[in-house]
Amino acid sequence: MTQTKQGPAWLRRFHRDASDELTLVCFPHAGGSASTYLPISAALNPTVQVYAAQYPGRQDRLSEQPYTDIASLADQIVPVIRTTVGDRPYAFFGHSMGASLAFEVTRRMEREPGNPPSAPFASGRRAPSIPITEHIHLRDDTGLLDEVRRFDKASAQMLEDERVQKMVLPALRADYTANETYYRPADHQVRCPIVAICGDDDPVTEVAHAQVWQVHTTSEFWLKVLPGGHFYLTGQEEQVAAVLKDRLGVG
Repeated sequence: MTQTKQGPAWLRRFHRDASDELTLVCFPHAGGSASTYLPISAALNPTVQVYAAQYPGRQDRLSEQPYTDIASLADQIVPVIRTTVGDRPYAFFGHSMGASLAFEVTRRMEREPGNPPSAPFASGRRAPSIPITEHIHLRDDTGLLDEVRRFDKASAQMLEDERVQKMVLPALRADYTANETYYRPADHQVRCPIVAICGDDDPVTEVAHAQVWQVHTTSEFWLKVLPGGHFYLTGQEEQVAAVLKDRLGVG
């Protein structure tokens, strides 16, 4: 894994031999890190160059203060992405909280002169105009960790370690705060197409709620439903990569 010269703290690149003709910048879910997207990067290699965002407050950025709102996070990462992608074609992929961030970054990039993204892929996240009524970020530490264990089986065993709990809780609570307080009305739109993806058995993001992403674009909209729950991506990286390639128009 390597860091970019332009944004050593924010973006990670796993496969240096990938083509630079098309770039995909990926945004993790609440509590997630850049390494979440290593399998997706491998599935898209060498056709697509994948960069994954590393938010403050985790792994090698553990000492940094995590952000508690999506807008501030978007404001910080936009200049790094702009420098990284340059004039090359690029798109965004975000899962859960990352989908909201991908949408906000897209809106900012479209307002700036220059090279806009071709699409945000919004994965496992209800549309911004559907308020989140859960208040998981207000629970105590045990309640917050229990919620992660319920949906993210891959992290459940790791979270039994008290040392790990102490390390991840600040960023986890900040991320849940950012995710659950995020809302944008239907007239907050992007000009490029939106592709929504969700699992058919996701208790967090119902298919009907993913469909509402269509009101947030003045362009085309596609919805892809794959088997699985909230973390449907795990074990289906090749299928997700196929959806990405198809919508991005690459082989």
